[in-house]
Amino acid sequence: MFVHFSAIQNDGYKSLDEGQKVSFTIESGAKGPAAGNVTSL
Repeated sequence: MFVHFSAIQNDGYKSLDEGQKVSFTIESGAKGPAAGNVTSL
């Protein structure tokens, strides 16, 4: 699943760690499905 940094809703530096648990919505991206409204759990 593609995640653009602008979809990450966390405060501060917008990054994710491998294996980090998140919630997200699936949206249509230019090249297929992409994660939107990504938040850390």
